[in-house]
Amino acid sequence: IQTQRNGLLLLMVKDRTFMRCPTFGAVATLLFFWLLVVPASDGQTFNSFHPERRDWIFNHLTVHQATGALYVGAVNRVYKLSGNLTLLVSHDTGPKDDNKACYPPLIVQPCSEALVPTNNVNKLLLIDYSQNRLLACGSLYQGVCKLLRLDDLFILVEPSHKKEHYLSSVNQTGTMYGVIVPSQGQDATLFIGTAVDGKQDYFPTLSSRKLPRDPESSAMLDYELHTDFVSSLIKIPSDTLALVSHFDIYYVYGFASGSFVYFLTVQPETPENSMSSSGSSSDLFYTSRIVRLCKDDRKFHSYVSLPIGCVKNGVEYRLLQAAYLGKPGRILAASLNLSAQDDVLFTVFSKGQKQFHRPPDDSALCVFTIRDINARIKERLQSCYQGEGNLELNWLLGKDVQCTKAPVPIDDSFCGLDINQPLGGSQLVTGHTLYTETRDRMTSVTSYVYNGYCVAFVGTRSGRLKKGRVIRVANSV
Repeated sequence: IQTQRNGLLLLMVKDRTFMRCPTFGAVATLLFFWLLVVPASDGQTFNSFHPERRDWIFNHLTVHQATGALYVGAVNRVYKLSGNLTLLVSHDTGPKDDNKACYPPLIVQPCSEALVPTNNVNKLLLIDYSQNRLLACGSLYQGVCKLLRLDDLFILVEPSHKKEHYLSSVNQTGTMYGVIVPSQGQDATLFIGTAVDGKQDYFPTLSSRKLPRDPESSAMLDYELHTDFVSSLIKIPSDTLALVSHFDIYYVYGFASGSFVYFLTVQPETPENSMSSSGSSSDLFYTSRIVRLCKDDRKFHSYVSLPIGCVKNGVEYRLLQAAYLGKPGRILAASLNLSAQDDVLFTVFSKGQKQFHRPPDDSALCVFTIRDINARIKERLQSCYQGEGNLELNWLLGKDVQCTKAPVPIDDSFCGLDINQPLGGSQLVTGHTLYTETRDRMTSVTSYVYNGYCVAFVGTRSGRLKKGRVIRVANSV
C-alpha cells in the first residue's frame, strides 16, 4: 500500500471483507474471499494474498497506524504482510487436538472426552501499541489468547493456567470484541465482550482484564478486580437462560472515546412472563444496545446500557450489522454543530427487530455523535438518581428494581455509585439516517476525511462497494 498512494485494500473472506483506505487507515468488513490491492488508476494490476488452504479463511485484520503493516487473523494462522501484500512472517495457531466439551481445557487438567484435530478460528486481533505486541485470541481450548511480538510474531506468552485465561466458548467470529485502554506509565486494560453460548457460569459476557507490561507477569489477563462482593465483570444469570433459552449477547463493535469505553451489542429482549425456555431463536425480538463504562471503573458501577437505532419515514432499523468510529470532517461537523475533531459513529442497521441471524435486506446507514450518545446516557442517569422509574435491566437483575433517589450531581464524567447500578433503559438513542437500501443489505461501513469532507464506504451482502460523501445529516450519502 505504501507504494500505491491512492490504492484501496480489500481483505475478502467467506463472511466478511476488510477494507482499508491506505492514506487514512480505515478498516471495515464486507463479503468475499480474497485479499487485493485495487489501484485508483485505470490499470488492471492486482496484488493478492491467499491462505495455504481455501477453508482457512481470513477472520480479522488490523493495520498498524505508524508502519502500515497488516496483521491478519485467519483459521489456524496469523499473518504479517507488508503494504503491497508481501508475506513477511506467519504464525501457526492450529489445528491441534481438542474437544469443546473439555472444562476446564485439557491443557489445565486431563479430559475424558475424545480429542480430535480441531481448527483454531481467530476471534480477536488487537495491537497493544504501548508494548509493541499483538493480542491474538482463538477458539481452541475455550478461547486461549497469545501475545505475539509485532516484529516477527514471536510468542511472548500464552496464558493458560487460570480460569480467567479462557475468554469465549463459541466458534463464531462475529460475537466477540475487545478494546485495549493504555495508561501512561502503567499497565494497560483489556475490555472484552463475548457471546457465552449458554455457559454463563464459566464465561462473563463482559469483563475488564489486566495487560501487564511484563508478558511473564502472573497477573496477565486477570480480572481488574474480583472479590466475593464486586468484580470487573458482568455475567448472564442462569434465570435469564431459563426464561429465554437462546439468550446471549452478541458484541458487534467496541471503541474508546474520551473517558469511556463503549460496546455495541445485539441481544434478545426478555419480556416478563411471555417467553419460555421452549421458544426458538426465530421467535425472539432483538434489541441493539450501546453499553458504556468509565475506563478506570474496576467495579463496573458505571455500566449503562441503552437501545440504539435509527428511523426513516416511520420505518425502524434496529438490527445492528456493523459500526465504525471516525471523524466528521469540517463540512459534516458544521452540520452537526461539532468540532472536526469530535468523534462520530457510523452504523449499519437492518430493518426491524426480528431475524437477527438472517437479517432483512432492507437496511440503513446512520451516523451518531458521541456527544449525543453521552447526553442521552446523562439524562438517563439523572432521571434514575432522581428516583424516577426502574433500573430497566431485567435480563441481568431478574426483576424490576426501583431507582433510588440520591442528591448526587451527575456531570459529564460521572462514573456511578454503589446504588442505581448497573443501569439500563428503554428510550431509544436515535441516529441520523443517511442512506437506505432495500434489496442489497449493507453489511459494513468505514469512513475517512479528505479535504474537509467525510467520505463513507459501505459494503453490501452481494459484495458491492459504495462510496459517498457525507455533506450534512439531512441528505443521503
